[in-house]
Amino acid sequence: MTIAANPEKVSMNPAEPTPLGKTGLNVTRMGMGTGPLGMVHDGTAWAAIFAAAWSAGVRTFDTSPYYGFGNSEGRLGRLLAAQNRGDYVLATKVGRLLRPDAPIDPFAEAFYYPEGLPEGVLRSQYDYSAAATRLSLVESRQRLGIDRIDIAHIHDVVELASGISHVREAMHETYPALAELRDKGEISAVGVGAQVNSVLVELGTACDFDCFLIAGRYTMLDQSAIDEVMPLCLARNIAVIIGSPYNTGILHDPTPNATFDFVQAPSELIGKAQQLKAICDRHRVPLPAAAIQFPFAHPAVAQVLTGARSAAEIKENVQFMRVQIPPELWRDLRKSGLIHPKAPLPGGL
Repeated sequence: MTIAANPEKVSMNPAEPTPLGKTGLNVTRMGMGTGPLGMVHDGTAWAAIFAAAWSAGVRTFDTSPYYGFGNSEGRLGRLLAAQNRGDYVLATKVGRLLRPDAPIDPFAEAFYYPEGLPEGVLRSQYDYSAAATRLSLVESRQRLGIDRIDIAHIHDVVELASGISHVREAMHETYPALAELRDKGEISAVGVGAQVNSVLVELGTACDFDCFLIAGRYTMLDQSAIDEVMPLCLARNIAVIIGSPYNTGILHDPTPNATFDFVQAPSELIGKAQQLKAICDRHRVPLPAAAIQFPFAHPAVAQVLTGARSAAEIKENVQFMRVQIPPELWRDLRKSGLIHPKAPLPGGL
């Protein structure tokens, strides 16, 4: 959607470089998240998606051993191999090792391999020990074929299926191992990638993190990170990377079958998302455009990660960031009560 230029309207440049807190790294405002790409097993499709991001100026790429059980790291690494290493920022995650005898993960296996796990594909097992942390990064570098990883995030911390918490182990084992690697200059930044606010608060209070990848907890639909997590980030100079700006689909298209955190969204959230969409529609602004730009109003936010499963989705997200949004839309959202009163809005509203 193209809207005529207006100095009062706000838009974002996805290729704009911005400092990532105190790390010395500069990241682009839009980053390419490869979680959904773990389920893409076609090299031609991967190449087209990567090319769409690169041509749009995206120079930050986020992956994990968990995404496709190594598929994401391997394919991303092969594509990045054609680029100069100094031209992009690369993040991966620790907290899981890929092993042939790891437990079955029904949700992840169905998500990444809907036709069944092929022969030779390893499963993931949680392990937040210091030894596993160091080994995980060695194995990630091997899969990527890249010698240096810029950002290492501690991934999830609370097990997705069982709810078992590894916060204490992350605090006393994972973080110290990563901090040592940071001190040695082997990585540039230590972060946490999680969607549980209490985990981020506990770890961020106890340890010296550089960045948080907050998945789905600071969006136009869910600003639950605003009370404790975001003030902590400002106080401790922890740069915020926003993951899942559409809450896995509902803020892209809030139909009755929309998903929130990868599962069927509850009716109350669908209703709220539809109210948000109605306000956007009145101002002729696509809901996803407002959703992807909303987090940047908070001073702690450096970047939004967007996942995509096609080149068309990448191009669409780039366009959504560039949509010029009138201040009246943000004012109407504030008046509606759908946005947390403490959440800043674009344009200083």
